[in-house]
Order: sequence, then structure tokens, then C-alpha cells
Amino acid sequence: MKLYKQRLLSDAQLKRLGEHQYSCQSVSILDKLLQPYWNWLVSKVPIWLAPNLITILGLIINIITALILVWYSPDAKSEAPRWSCALCALGLFTYQSLDAIDGKQARRTGTANPLGELFDHGCDSISTVFVALSACIAVQLGHFPGWMFFQCFCAMTLFYCAHWQTYVSGTLRFGKVDVTEAQFTIMCILLLSTIFGPSVWSTKVSHNT
Repeated sequence: MKLYKQRLLSDAQLKRLGEHQYSCQSVSILDKLLQPYWNWLVSKVPIWLAPNLITILGLIINIITALILVWYSPDAKSEAPRWSCALCALGLFTYQSLDAIDGKQARRTGTANPLGELFDHGCDSISTVFVALSACIAVQLGHFPGWMFFQCFCAMTLFYCAHWQTYVSGTLRFGKVDVTEAQFTIMCILLLSTIFGPSVWSTKVSHNT
């Protein structure tokens, strides 16, 4: 019996992938402020370290720290330990930092290519799921399943739309308030849950007239 290998990409798709050139436009407020830090960080990375390894390390750290939060609050209703929120915030910051320098490392080592960019964005798509979940757990959004679904749906939809725009226009564009600002907002939420406890988001404020 003959076995036939099915190709995942057609000749036309392979040709387009080979012709792809990375193009990015960003007016993000925080991106500009963080560039000196990212440039310093990549200068400390050994030249032999592969960019894809940097990407996957950041993703693994992000997933592990988010899963710790999920372990303590699988229904997004239970109050997770404060240290787990702090660890998740640190994991997200680490992921963000490594995600910001993998492309810099690729250009630094002359190994930038379309497959590396595809791998990076694939890891980002996985990370989006865990970042959205960690934000929901940090504020105990499981008590409001409709809002929890809406939050996760918005995160996935925005990610999809950004990359669909890139597919159509050929340029990845970041606005003044974009993914970096969203990630820092979630880090702040996690840190507030660390300081005051996740239950602080369920606190009712009485109004006396």
C-alpha cells in the first residue's frame, strides 16, 4: 500500500510566503517609551540564542504562570492566592519583554525570515487565550459568565482583526493604544489583585443620600 504525503501549503502559498517582507507601523505610546529597555535587553542576549527559542520561552513562562492561576481558581469565582496573581503579572511582563526582542534578535543575527514571523504570531495567538483567562480570574469574572465570554471574545476578535488587516494590507499596524497598553492594563489589574486580593473587584460601594 502506497503512502502519500499531503502537503500543508500549496505552491502558490509557499511562493507568497517566500516573497513576504515584514512591515510594521507603530504609534503606540508605550512602545516608544519601552524601546530603550528592549534595545538594552536584546544586547544582553547571547548572539547564539535562536529568536524562536526566545519566543517559545516567553510563551511557556506565560502559560505556566497563567495555569497556576487557573489551578487555584478553575471557575474564575474562587479567590486565588495573591502571590499567584503577582506571579502571573511577572510572567506576562516576561513574555511581553521576550516577545518584543525576538524580532530584534533575528535581525541582529541575520536570521529573520517569514517562517519566524509566522511562528511568533502563532505563539501570540496562544498567549492571547491565557492572558484573557488570567484577567478574568484576577477579577473573579466567573460570577458574570456573560461578561467573561464577552471579554474573551473581544480579545480573540481583536487579535484576529489585527492580523487580517495585516494580511490584506501587508503591514502590521499598532495604534496609540494597542496591545502593549492592553498588556500593561492587565498587569496592573493583576497587581491590584495582589495588593488587595481578587475579592476587591466584587466590593460593593454603598451610596448614602
